[in-house]
Order: sequence, then C-alpha cells, then structure tokens
Amino acid sequence: MSENNMNRRHFGRAAGAAAFVAASGQALPQSVPSRMVGIQVGAVSFLDEGVEKVLDIFQERASVNTLFLAVFSYGRGIAGRQVPGQPLPDHGKQEYDANYRGGNFATVHAQYYKDTGIKPEDTQSTDYKMDAVASVLPSAKKRGMRTILWAEDVWRTDINNIEKLQAVDLHGRKTARLCFSNPYYRHFLSGMVEDYVRSYDIDGMMWCSENSGAFDNALTSPDPGRVGCFCEYCQAKAKKDGIIDFVRVHKGYLELEQFLRSAASGKRPVDGYYVTLWRTLLRYPEIIAWEQFWHDSLREAYALLYKTIKSIRPAVQVGWHIKHSLSFSPYYRAQQDVQLLAPVTDFLKMVMYHNCGGPRMASYIHRMSSAAFGDLTEQQMLEFEYRVMNYQERSYAEIPFTGLSSDYVLRETKRCVEGARGTKTLIWPGIDIDIPTQEKESKSTPQGTRDAVLAAFRGGAQGVILSRKYSEMKLANLSGAGEAIKQLG
Repeated sequence: MSENNMNRRHFGRAAGAAAFVAASGQALPQSVPSRMVGIQVGAVSFLDEGVEKVLDIFQERASVNTLFLAVFSYGRGIAGRQVPGQPLPDHGKQEYDANYRGGNFATVHAQYYKDTGIKPEDTQSTDYKMDAVASVLPSAKKRGMRTILWAEDVWRTDINNIEKLQAVDLHGRKTARLCFSNPYYRHFLSGMVEDYVRSYDIDGMMWCSENSGAFDNALTSPDPGRVGCFCEYCQAKAKKDGIIDFVRVHKGYLELEQFLRSAASGKRPVDGYYVTLWRTLLRYPEIIAWEQFWHDSLREAYALLYKTIKSIRPAVQVGWHIKHSLSFSPYYRAQQDVQLLAPVTDFLKMVMYHNCGGPRMASYIHRMSSAAFGDLTEQQMLEFEYRVMNYQERSYAEIPFTGLSSDYVLRETKRCVEGARGTKTLIWPGIDIDIPTQEKESKSTPQGTRDAVLAAFRGGAQGVILSRKYSEMKLANLSGAGEAIKQLG
C-alpha cells in the first residue's frame, strides 16, 4: 500500500514521516499506521496527571500513535500505580495505591452479559470515579491517535459466585484461574467484548491470558499438583471429543507430580531425571494430550472473541498478548503457531522484555534444573536453552544483572515475522520499559530502550508496544523509544 493511499487521520502527530516497515510483505489494514508505536497505560495515569498532559508526553517523548488502554484486570501488571515496594517513577502521584482492587474500568452495560454465573455489575471497578474509555477516547481521536482496549485474564477470588467459573487443580481444589471450557466464562468473555465494541468507538481489542497448560506449569511450579484445569466441564468436553481417557489423564498427572516432587527434593532417580521424565510421558501420553487439549480450549476462546467482535464491527482490530514464556519454555513456544492463530488474529503482541528477561530467564533455568532437568547444572541448562531457542546471551551468573541484549529482540522479532509470513497477522513486539526487577538486578536505560525498539523494527516488526504500563516507566527511558523512532526516520 503506497503512502498516498494511507489514511493519515490515524497516524498522530509523530507518525507522519514513518516509513513502511513490513518485512513479511503483507499489506496493512488501512486504519493501522505503517509503523505502529503503542504504549500500555491504565486509567490511574490519566486521573493523576490529566488526559491531555499524558497524551502530550506520549507523542512528544515516544512518538506514540496508539494507546493500549487497560480496561479489565484485577492484577497490577497493567492497571494501578507502581507496584508497592518498587521505586516510584518521576511523574504521577508520588504514592502507591495500596487499596487497589481492579475490575472493569469502563462502564458495565449489563444487557450484553447473558448466563455468566456472576453479575457483570460486580466486576465494575470502584478504584476510580471515571470511565477510562469515555474519558480518554475523545482526546485521542482529536489527535489522530488510535485506541485499542486491553483486557486481562486475571481475577480475584472474592467476587460473588466466582467459584462457578474457576478452574480446578489436580486434587479438585478451586484455583485463582478461570476455565476456558466453562460456559459461564465463555459467556462472560463474549459479553465483555460485545459491551466494549457496541459502547465505544474503539480501534481494536487485545486480550491477554498469561497461563499455560498443566504440563508446562507443573515443570516449573513449586506445587506441581496445583495445576489445571481438571474441572467437570473439561472432563465432559474431553469425553464428548472422544480422544482422551480422563482416568488415565488424572493418573498420569499424579505420577508426574510425584516424580517432580521427588526430583525437587534432590533425590536422583536410578536412571536420572530426564530419562525418568520421558518414562512417565511414554507410559502416560495422555499427559501431553491434555496439554494440547488445554491450548485448544484457549484457541477456541480466541476464536469466540474474534467472531463476536467482527460480527459487530469488522474494522475493529483483534489481537492477543503472548506471554514471556515464549522466550523461555520450548513447550509453550511449540503451542504458539502463528499460522494456526492467524485466521482469528489481526495482530500479536509477542512479549520480548529484554531488561527483565535476564532475571526471568535465570529464574526459569533454576526451576528447570532443580527438577525435570536435574541432570544438568544451571549453566548447562542455559546453554541448552540458548541453542534450542536460538539466542546467545550472557552466562547464568550474569544475566540477572545485565538483562538480555537487543540481539535477543532482533532474533525473536525475525523469528516471529517469519512465522507470520503469508498471513494477515501483524507482529508487534512488547518492549520492556522499567518492568520491576529486584533491587540489584538489571534496570532499564534510555539506550537499552532505544536499542530494543530499533532491533524490533529492524527485525521486520510492523509495530512495537511499550510495556508494561506507563505508571511504572521513567520518562527518560520512555524517551529512549522516541530516539529510536527518530533514528529510523
């Protein structure tokens, strides 16, 4: 698509000179900037600093042309001020919102929610007396900035009747997660996106579920029995599909739990950890089948949301947040086949958090080498990881304090763009700006931010999403993103 034919109304002040960066060779939808620069932001930032001031900062410091507005979450990762205990940034109120609760930061219109098991009104946030979408959308539109709403699969356990939607772990206990096979939850999700699309003139919708199946979670969990889901709806769905014997699924996961608990205690099996893991999987192939079953259910949820939104307003862009495990877990990455996701995906936020990626990688390696891969030292496990995931970063002893390099972002972007080749799906890497790490661990810098953004675009990305949330970002580090956009010309 030539520049003359692009719809300039959606670019914003800073995107007018953007070059077309799309290594996949696919044409962009007319409403999407050729170089999308997005930022994740919650309602509290606009409340604390003022809508116009915040939008000024975004455009002037980082050439932002797209807002990813946190609209539904009970977690602190995308909403609320800085996480208590972490240093406050150099903007906004210099205090923590210790009583943060979360929920729906838009206005709940109950007529769109049918047979959800919970009252949609009970999810209305009481943290701020504002409708985040109605408060921000008009000003964003006047500036030519797009607004994509961002909802997250993070819930509280004290919502009335939430037990009707909750997942169930290996031992029959309710968990903090909700189940994608549960009809109540499916009805809630479809009602939620219908509410947003009918009630607001938004440009897009991104939904995030940072969870994995029982197998992937068990390998790294301190409690490998606290994984799921094994609820009645999953059992009934599996029986209806006729492909999995749930009795053997349950028995296999109990044996896997026993092996992992023994391994974590330091008791080496006679034939070693890795061989014993495979012995368990070969005896109970239902373990892997159940992992596939869980991810299929998640993809069905994606399809449901996509179909609901597109049936109302086809022009609304729909995408998914793919969590950071994409960079660590080969098992999770194996499930993120862009070609499989593409029919119900306009864009993917592939998390490539370079700075906090160092500590997170080290944590993952420690957990894996402490149980299922106990035959290997942590450094040996990391070298294996680098080889199979196609990175070459610093040593296990160094990465918590150095983070990952911009080369990691470049390699990951190229891989994801190549994976999307031939589809309509756009790849928008998530770039880390001041995501919390421990006191002595790696910290964001303006240069690190600049280099990561440059790497993403040079890897063929059609956009970037500055993450996790503006309320934890330092302004100088945000400006690093703007420097990269200027350098790209």
